[in-house]
Parts: sequence; structure tokens; C-alpha cells
Amino acid sequence: MRTEPLAPDDPPGEDGAMTASAEPDGPHVVTALRRPPVRQATVVRAGIGHTFATFVTTIGAWWPVQPFSAGKHRVRDVTIEQFSGGRVYETWDDGTVIDWGTVSVWEPPERFVMTWTNTPAPTEVEFTFAVLGPALTRVAVEHRGWEALTDEQLAEDCALPGGYTAGAYVTGWAQILQSLAQAIGGTP
Repeated sequence: MRTEPLAPDDPPGEDGAMTASAEPDGPHVVTALRRPPVRQATVVRAGIGHTFATFVTTIGAWWPVQPFSAGKHRVRDVTIEQFSGGRVYETWDDGTVIDWGTVSVWEPPERFVMTWTNTPAPTEVEFTFAVLGPALTRVAVEHRGWEALTDEQLAEDCALPGGYTAGAYVTGWAQILQSLAQAIGGTP
């Protein structure tokens, strides 16, 4: 998988996000975000429609449930209900259903946004799909809302050791996007 740098007009990444504010006719003040979003992206060799459809309709086949699920080896499927208000959930081999969140924005094939309830307090994840060429699509994820978690919660292990504080979500989203790219047929 190739993780690509953000374009010059994209906001800074998870390691140095900043916000700017200015008073009318006053100096600009730049303040580092205390808990910036986690951002990852990859480029895949497929058109946007195919990439989006693969993501949402076959997520249960390509998503690395070991370790990125509650049920791990028991997970039989992962489902995204394809409409605003739809559920995102995993289904275990014994029929147990574990919710991952709710779709809050549904704009195929360009993007969808969902709540993420696999954190100690709900956060938000946005997936965007952008055409780079006839058979080239950039898939990006932004996981935000970390200010809802305490410092202790940010340091808790998630699917990977160390939680947000240690960069586990950065690593995790990179691995998940790599799995998607492999399912689609690779990266350029």
C-alpha cells in the first residue's frame, strides 16, 4: 500500500494539525489542535464506482476482522446499511450482532460518514473516494472527535496496543486501507 501525502490545500495530518484564527485587522494566531483527527489515504487501481461498491458491499470479505473487530475469528460478516441512518455492524457465527456505528451521511460514490462506537466514547469516521484517473481512485479516511475521550481513554489499547496516544489508530487505518487495496487489485 502506498500512503500518499496530503495535497497542499489539504489540512495538516494527524501529527501537526493546526487551526488559524484572526481578529479583524489583527494578527493571525495559529494554535495546534490538542487531539487532531487521524488521517490515512491510499490510491487503488479501479474506478470510483467499483471502489466505493467494493468498500460497502463486500466489506465483510476484505475487512481485517482479526484484529479490527469485537468478535475477531467469530465474525461471519460486516454490514453497512447503505442509507443515511443505516447501521454498520458485525455478525458473528452464532448470530450475535455488534454495532460499529450509524451512517450519518450517505453520498455514493464520493463519501459516507458514520459514527464510530468502537471507542470508549463515540467518534466519527469519514470515508472519501476521489477520481484521480479513469481507473485510479484515492480512498481517504478521517477519524475525528477525539476530544470526546479523556486522556486515559486515549491511551487505552484498541485493536492495537497503545490507543490513539501511541498512534494505534494511524497504524490501524493504514492496515485497513491496505486490505481494501489488495481486495480491489492493488495500488499503482
